[in-house]
Amino acid sequence: MGMVMVKCPQTGHAIPTGIQTDRESFGRCAVFFARTRCPLCRTEHGWFAREAWVDEPGIRVRHRNALASTPIKRGLLTVMEGDNGAHENLD
Repeated sequence: MGMVMVKCPQTGHAIPTGIQTDRESFGRCAVFFARTRCPLCRTEHGWFAREAWVDEPGIRVRHRNALASTPIKRGLLTVMEGDNGAHENLD
């Protein structure tokens, strides 16, 4: 299990959404829109599932450039991760 994360548009840092799931389950979810209160800039950010990722503590990305061409399938959508900086804050 991990936390669904999104990128704060103001600071560029990863923030938790409060939704816990695993990557496989999140990948099967329908496209949706949600709002999350950001603890960094103290505003509410709207986001779509395609903009989010699951940060599972046992799974870490070694090099963020390796993600730039890795498609992530979510239901009927394919998302290209890495270019949006979503994983910049992972170890």
